[in-house]
Amino acid sequence: MAQPESLAELLNGRRAAVDATVPAAGYVVGWLVAGRSIWAGAAVAVVCALAISWWRLRHGDKPRAVLIGLLGVCVAALIALRTGNAADFFLLQLFSNAASALAWAVSIVIRWPLLGVIVGAVLGQKTRWRRDPALLRAYMRGSWIWVLQYLIRVAVFLPLYAADQVAALGVARIALTWPLVAACLAVSWWVIRRSLPADHPGLRHPVLAEDPATSATRRSADTPRPSPPE
Repeated sequence: MAQPESLAELLNGRRAAVDATVPAAGYVVGWLVAGRSIWAGAAVAVVCALAISWWRLRHGDKPRAVLIGLLGVCVAALIALRTGNAADFFLLQLFSNAASALAWAVSIVIRWPLLGVIVGAVLGQKTRWRRDPALLRAYMRGSWIWVLQYLIRVAVFLPLYAADQVAALGVARIALTWPLVAACLAVSWWVIRRSLPADHPGLRHPVLAEDPATSATRRSADTPRPSPPE
């Protein structure tokens, strides 16, 4: 299987991890330095998110993706300000990971693994990868690693949130972002490569299974017709 790329390269895992951790770290630092002020923490988090957004736009990232990341930080800050509970800044993260675990698991069950959907979109394949049985199976197996990633975060975040451990939530957010994302990308890539046959051309070249109707038509056309009686 000729495949020089990795999932980390295709999906920009390091960049996404930086975007997720810097505002959260800024929130905790601002909250602590200002005497546990939610306003200060929220302000630092939003400033960090704005700086990252500016940097991403300057380097040619799509505005839509940049704005979604900025909006997530702003919503998290507004939730904490609204409730007056500093730990609620991480509530959106907790819900998003629980929802992501469910969505990825459902996608596997219905045979539309989200890992395949995402990689297929990045590679411009649309849904052609689903017509490759080996690639579909590999994406389904690799997607279970992503389900596990989200469940690990929920298992760690939930008790910390229940205990109102703001600083620990910030540390967990950092520890369970880049290291966990890196491990998830590496393991799911290993699972995909192990699941594909040795002679498979790789993610960029799905081996398309022949459509049954087309196959039947072709067999019918190839079947020699009996000669008319003389």
